[in-house]
Amino acid sequence: MTTSSSQLREGCVIIGSLFNEPMRVETVRVGGDGTWTVGLVGTQSERFRKVTLTDTDISTLTILDSAFSYDGDGRLLRLGLQAYSLGIAYEFDPYFGLSISRVDPLPHQLEAVYDYLLKLARVRFLLADDAGAGKTIMAGLLIRELQLRGLAERILVVCPANLSFQWQRELKEKFDEKFLVLKGGDIRDQFGVNQWLEQNKVITSLDLAKRTEILPGLRQVHWDLVIVDEAHRMSWTPPARKTARYALGELMRDTSDHMLLLTATPHKGDPGNFTLFLQLLDADAYADVRSIREAMNRRRAPFYLRRTKDAMVYFPFVATNTIEGRVLQRLLEKLQEIRDALDDDAVFNVVGEVIPAAHVERILRDYYAGKLGDADLEERLLKDVDEGQFRAICQNALGGRSTLWG
Repeated sequence: MTTSSSQLREGCVIIGSLFNEPMRVETVRVGGDGTWTVGLVGTQSERFRKVTLTDTDISTLTILDSAFSYDGDGRLLRLGLQAYSLGIAYEFDPYFGLSISRVDPLPHQLEAVYDYLLKLARVRFLLADDAGAGKTIMAGLLIRELQLRGLAERILVVCPANLSFQWQRELKEKFDEKFLVLKGGDIRDQFGVNQWLEQNKVITSLDLAKRTEILPGLRQVHWDLVIVDEAHRMSWTPPARKTARYALGELMRDTSDHMLLLTATPHKGDPGNFTLFLQLLDADAYADVRSIREAMNRRRAPFYLRRTKDAMVYFPFVATNTIEGRVLQRLLEKLQEIRDALDDDAVFNVVGEVIPAAHVERILRDYYAGKLGDADLEERLLKDVDEGQFRAICQNALGGRSTLWG
């Protein structure tokens, strides 16, 4: 049917010889001399155009009913929705970054990344696990997850010079991330070019970045994520003059969205010094020594995570819907039964001697490598865990003569 100017309204779809595709009306304005200025968007091309139409032009157009008819095929709609859901399913996998990485992380590494770091709207965190906890893997998982969320494109890793190529190699091998190791010679060879701006993923040394001639170039760059390894080297204790490394830390804090500090020795026993160190994460939030001390005493510090190797023995964060999770859950239940059977509960404090972290890690790695089946895994983990051996090992441990599994 033909169309009159009174029928032309926002939201309707029109077709006609004037257009090469159906057009959706976005705006209608009355012009002079019987004309109308109409804003249109192609339903196929999504291109916007503004045209002036006369009464004669409008009469040649056909308006399509833009109201919902609800007479479509419901099965096709459902099929289309399911297909679309499958296409974006990866976006709703909380461990998607892990599934596309070449790592078999330990439970404490998953806990740090997915239960602490990624739950922060803005990552400003001090990860201070014991040496050997795999902080590089945790940092790599954080990089991958922030990238998948569209939150990290420009990334800077600062570490001691002797660790630069180790970081580069591990990020490439385990996460397929290509980082450029930027050295002093690279900056000098490109006179007039700010290499910090040219590269999106950079690894550099702490002592290079702190140099007076380097800082102006760094100051021009805004980083999405900064990771500092061996971060305790940036500590500063007044009244001594502020160190160049600490000044570098302040610069990176002020020019980054997310910041992760890695160290195994964060605290030197001086609360004031530790407060200054935490101010490299946020100058305002961590300015009060007393509030920081109270938060750490309550073990509810949202900015800080430190776990010793002994604390990593228990695996309390393994999902119980996995084979290793079910086995470890049974192991914990059996230990609880043994503890209840003992006269002296104090000996349970040395349970780490009974279940060494290295022993559990070695068994799980064999399982992931296919060397053990489900039944073998359960047998190896639960082998020889009985009241008699538990009591003997605990007594030896209390006497300073503890023996571990061979």
